[in-house]
Amino acid sequence: MAPEDLHAAHVYDVNAAICDSGYSHATRFNTASAAIRLLKRLERYYGAPALSQIITRHPGLRPRNVTATDEERESILAAAPAHLRLFTLLCSDLAIRSGTAVRISPENYDPTQSELHFTTKLGERLTLPITAEIKTLIGQCDLGNNQSFVRQLHAGQPNSNLLSTRPDRYKHTIGSAFRALCHSIGITRKLTPHDFRRTTAVRLYEETGDARDVQALLGHRSLASTIWYLDHDLRPVKRSVLELIKRPEWRKEKTA
Repeated sequence: MAPEDLHAAHVYDVNAAICDSGYSHATRFNTASAAIRLLKRLERYYGAPALSQIITRHPGLRPRNVTATDEERESILAAAPAHLRLFTLLCSDLAIRSGTAVRISPENYDPTQSELHFTTKLGERLTLPITAEIKTLIGQCDLGNNQSFVRQLHAGQPNSNLLSTRPDRYKHTIGSAFRALCHSIGITRKLTPHDFRRTTAVRLYEETGDARDVQALLGHRSLASTIWYLDHDLRPVKRSVLELIKRPEWRKEKTA
């Protein structure tokens, strides 16, 4: 079917399939957004009728706002074996995504500069200096081995079942081990590795008050993504500022 032959009935069917899919809210939101973008592209470039308004808009979910306490972080690091310790430090000290942290390998490491170079999930290039503790753990690994640092340290643990773990499933293995570690030291609330990334982002924003600094650390392509990330922690507008901008003379000064 040519784009110009697209009818409202087709789009209503697509919309009904999304709404009745039984998917999670986040999946419905992402699928509907993709459908809208596709319909607008067909309209703009291929002569399709304007039908994107038929797709139901699913409001986006507020991001998870859990942050870790200093006590939780220290307890986890004290109890963690070397591979989980490095994994936690990458997520915490460097605010790296958990999926990226398990893949950081010698090819991402510059030992002369003590820096990690990698690409974010959205294709942004990021360079981060490592801490002394991370450098010490990486120093236990073989830089000639192309496996990730976390996997190398895991392989050195007693009774490791690493060899039976598929590379594409290793993130889930580490996630399960992290949850078990939290449970073993008495952390009963749900705490994820990604919460450490968020914790560092929030602490940096509290320190600098500049969302651009947080954007650079997180490797976000868009500042809007960072603002969404910090939505729970953005400083409220001061009443004095609100009173200031209501003054007629202030508006005249700004437009003069």
